Formats: sequence, C-alpha cells, structure tokens
Amino acid sequence: MLQTENEILRCDQAAGGAACRTVYTTAGTQWLEPVQISAQTIVRMATSDQTLGEIRQMMDRLTDDDYLQFLKGYYDTGRANFGRDWHYADLLTFLHASAKLLRPRRYLEIGVRRGRSLAVVSSVAPECAITGFDLWMENYAGMPNPGADFVSEELSNLGHRGSLQLISGNSHETVPQFFADHPGYQFDLINVDGDHSEDGAQADLETVLPRLAVGGVIVLDDITHPQHRYLEQVWDRVVGNNPDFSSAKYRELGYGVAVAVRKQG
Repeated sequence: MLQTENEILRCDQAAGGAACRTVYTTAGTQWLEPVQISAQTIVRMATSDQTLGEIRQMMDRLTDDDYLQFLKGYYDTGRANFGRDWHYADLLTFLHASAKLLRPRRYLEIGVRRGRSLAVVSSVAPECAITGFDLWMENYAGMPNPGADFVSEELSNLGHRGSLQLISGNSHETVPQFFADHPGYQFDLINVDGDHSEDGAQADLETVLPRLAVGGVIVLDDITHPQHRYLEQVWDRVVGNNPDFSSAKYRELGYGVAVAVRKQG
C-alpha cells in the first residue's frame, strides 16, 4: 500500500534512470525523514557473513598481491573458526553493503591504488559511473602500485559496463578541478581513502561532502590505524557530529571504518 501510493526518487533526485531504494516522498505530509536507511543498517550488513562470503568470492577474480593474499587468509580463518557468528568489517565490506543498498549511479573514490574498492562497487553495480583519483605513487606503502591501466583491466575483467574516469594527480587539486568542470554532478557513494595526513584527510572530506546526494553514503577508512588515529577526530569534526548525517563507526577489528548517510542538506 505504501509503495503504490509513494513516488520513488533517485538518491540525487535527478530525473530518469532506475529508482534509488532509499529515498521516498509522499503526496501528503512527510512525517518522517524521507531517507530510509541509517548508518547502522550499513554496519549490520557490512559485518554479516553473507557480505564476507560474497567479497571473498570476488577476491578470487582479482590479481593477487601480498596484501590480497593476506586478506583472503584472514577472511577464511575468521569464518572457519567462528562461522556465521564472526562479525568483521573493513573498507571492502562497507562499500559492498553500501552498494547493495544504494545501487549507486555514480561512485567517487579518492585513493584508488590497485582498484580493489572500485572492484567491490563494480561487482555489485556493474553499470555505475566511476570516477577515481590517485597519485599512483610507485611502491606506495612498500607494495607495487601498478597504475591506472592495471585498474582499468581489473574492472574490465569483472564485467564493469559503466563509465570509468581515473584521474592522476594531487587530490587537493584534481578533485576541486573536476567539480568545477562538472558543476551538476552529485554522487550516491563516496570513498575517501587518499591523503592520510590530518589536514589532508579533512580537506578531502570537506571538498567532496557537498557533492554527496541526499540518501547517499560516504566512507572513511583507517580511523583506528595506529599511525593515523587522528582520522577518527577528523571524521567527527567534519561528518560524525553533523546533524545532517546518520553516522557510525566500526572499531572492533582491523583499522576501523566510519560511514555516514546524508539525511538532508
């Protein structure tokens, strides 16, 4: 009854295209906020065994490196030892859960590296238009960083059918320039995982936040990483304490992830 009387809108309320499942409006009084998912919904899905299993299968389709091999073993050991009661989350599980809920039309990522996060979103939403920014610094974090062509090939192998823009350079310059060139763009899903300095991460968050659609989701990685613990405070300042967002954190295992849904604004 409710669904037949309601008009379904896209996350960014743009005309045309498939409907977003998170934003509704009624013909009469809107008693509650129209966004119908919270950050807690994403946390519950991100920590589920089903999400872990689906990502684990996708990992087998990616080109291995030392970290991916470690991550596969970590997933396998946790699920083998604790079964469906094991609740673990990382950036990949948060993006997978968000993409399943949103079916994003546009995804923006700062900090692409080998493209694993892009692959997760693409595996759930293969027609999503993806825009990624990275410096593709050689030997970043002590591991190979093969560059944008490698990322394009990884997504192609997964069957990505949407547009793909991979922009090389300093995100504090390239992202504002991209927005200036595309003043009408809004994004359903944004992942900030680039500059991990306190000022740099805050600048990236503040730059992308106005382009997050109502009903859209933003994610920040590494909030409990021992080398970057200040990222949690950055998140709180920019997003976590902002009343326009439903926000949550996962801090139990790994390096921690923060997630938020734009409710309004």
